[in-house]
Amino acid sequence: MMFQFFYPSEYVNSAYEIDYEAFHEAGYRAVIFDIDNTLVPHGAPSDERSRALIARLRALGMQVFLLSNNKEERVRKFDDGQQIPFIHKAGKPSRKNYRKAMEYMGTNCSDTLFVGDQLFTDVWGAKRTGMYHILVKPMNPKEEIQIVLKRKLEWIVLREYLKKTGNENAGTAKNDKKRGKKQKK
Repeated sequence: MMFQFFYPSEYVNSAYEIDYEAFHEAGYRAVIFDIDNTLVPHGAPSDERSRALIARLRALGMQVFLLSNNKEERVRKFDDGQQIPFIHKAGKPSRKNYRKAMEYMGTNCSDTLFVGDQLFTDVWGAKRTGMYHILVKPMNPKEEIQIVLKRKLEWIVLREYLKKTGNENAGTAKNDKKRGKKQKK
């Protein structure tokens, strides 16, 4: 029961497999992303795939915001001229900067989606803020030691989540019943 506090709204393989069009049709107008191991491997600059995703979301009329616990230099390296608004050293899981990001975009919890790869920072912060949040599998197993240690604890929670939901397709690209539907409060 205590693990439920960390359960994601949804769990998929990759940020690139999410049906953003369905979320847009359901009334979502913005996506806040974590960067490392969510959009690109840890420390990597933006690539063709991440740039195409940002362009696709913008073409849909969705705003994009980056929320990272990393330093400004790291976030600017990823942005690389895309002019994506961001908050660095965000202090996730604190709710403060999730709210600040939505305020900047003129959105709220009912029309903003969060996508990240860590349960104890990304998911917990978004959940505490009241946002629909999607956990994605980390892109690259090479991570800093403190993240590797957190992953071991995250796996315990994730295993319980998978048992509780009975969703054998969790973490795959297959649609989940919640996909594209607004979270009930």
